Amino acid sequence: MTTHAEQMDAIYKVQRHIYDLTRKYYLLGRDRLIERLQPPRGGSVLEIACGTGRNLVAAARAYPDVHFFGLDISEEMLISARAAVSRAGLDHRVTLARADATAFDAQALFGVAKMDRAYISYALSMIPDWRAAIGQGVDVLSPDGCLHVVDFGQQERLPKLFRSGLHAWLARFHVAPRAELPELVDRYYRDGHDVAFTRLYGGYAWAAEIAAA
Repeated sequence: MTTHAEQMDAIYKVQRHIYDLTRKYYLLGRDRLIERLQPPRGGSVLEIACGTGRNLVAAARAYPDVHFFGLDISEEMLISARAAVSRAGLDHRVTLARADATAFDAQALFGVAKMDRAYISYALSMIPDWRAAIGQGVDVLSPDGCLHVVDFGQQERLPKLFRSGLHAWLARFHVAPRAELPELVDRYYRDGHDVAFTRLYGGYAWAAEIAAA
């Protein structure tokens, strides 16, 4: 049976070369997430499932006094991420590692056990055990930390034809918007975390923030 890592490498072996050129038109809300990070000076930020490194480069430029870390299960994507970080001259502030978003040890990977901020951008919809990825993101937070998430929503305020067409198209790339995300965020609220959930662009995208309890 093909593993998730092998599947991702197969998908992105070619796609990684055009990923950033094409995704900027429909992965909406990524820059909003970066603006809302607001990490402390000298702090640490982890991107779970960092892909091509696009977000890491943008965030590192926005917060020049912060160290960034990124992990991804796909070695193909990490090839692009390493190149992007190097081109931007950010090797000294961005550290990358190959790891599973659902089961990783930040201390072993990066020498940093807890992060001031963590974020997952348009990856939950491709991670089979996406709930575990959120759990990992919350567990890695420092006492004042916050996990930020943005991904495809259910397009609940957009035309049904658009919604059905988008979901059918996304399925071709093994992308499945997580309809249960609001319920999971609410569960963290009941567990004592500070949470926020926002529907963006008519529900095209959903954004969530879960602060450490």
